[in-house]
Amino acid sequence: MKARYKYRCYPNLIQQIQLAKLFGCCGLVWNHALAHCIQEFKANQKKPSNAELQKVFITLAKKTINRAWLPEVSNIPLQQSLQQFSCR
Repeated sequence: MKARYKYRCYPNLIQQIQLAKLFGCCGLVWNHALAHCIQEFKANQKKPSNAELQKVFITLAKKTINRAWLPEVSNIPLQQSLQQFSCR
């Protein structure tokens, strides 16, 4: 017999802000990588590798002035959002 549990969390205000930042950053990285992947595929018929996407949209993006807030969140969810990328 399999047990099933239901959980619900009630984050406080600080946790809500941190979660919103995290989800926003993951969405931003995903959307920019998707646009780049579509453009690359149309131009070269070549799909970019996961390492290339991480380099461009996480590592180099953190060093730009426009994305100075990106290091406020952990790298792991950002990398996972690109690992699950359907463009590979």
